[in-house]
Amino acid sequence: MQKLKNDILKLLNENARYTFAQMAAMLGEKEQTVENAVKELENDGVIVKYAAILNTEAMSGSSVQALIEVKVAPRKLKGFDSCAEEIYSFPEVQSLYLMSGGFGLAVFIEGKSLSDIAKFVAEKLSVIDGIIGCQTHFILKKYKIEGQIAVKGEEIKRQIIQA
Repeated sequence: MQKLKNDILKLLNENARYTFAQMAAMLGEKEQTVENAVKELENDGVIVKYAAILNTEAMSGSSVQALIEVKVAPRKLKGFDSCAEEIYSFPEVQSLYLMSGGFGLAVFIEGKSLSDIAKFVAEKLSVIDGIIGCQTHFILKKYKIEGQIAVKGEEIKRQIIQA
């Protein structure tokens, strides 16, 4: 059953729009068996959400995205979790990860402008108890998103400079 679930996860990661019938045919299983396995994966929290992967650069009305490395002093008896809970409650936060290295948390956020991101850092993030430093990195261009190449067919042109 675990091999079947792993195979289903690979298929859904490739294309979340596959139907139970399509996956069953590809895996040589009964449709009901695949459907039951998917429901178990959902109930167990393995499948968290089905979503389209968007290239926001190709969309009109694009937004600004940033990675913020956050240095955190773990709270007594609560560690990083209580700080993380405060951060992920903000709607601007798209993803939040506990990291190894110099910074404790990696926060991916989205805003309408650079000033929206700056305001978020200054007024929401930096005032949380336990945060002792932030380093913001703005995403300038996306070449690959969630395993998918985002610049298909786009030729990268560089100016030739001779010395």
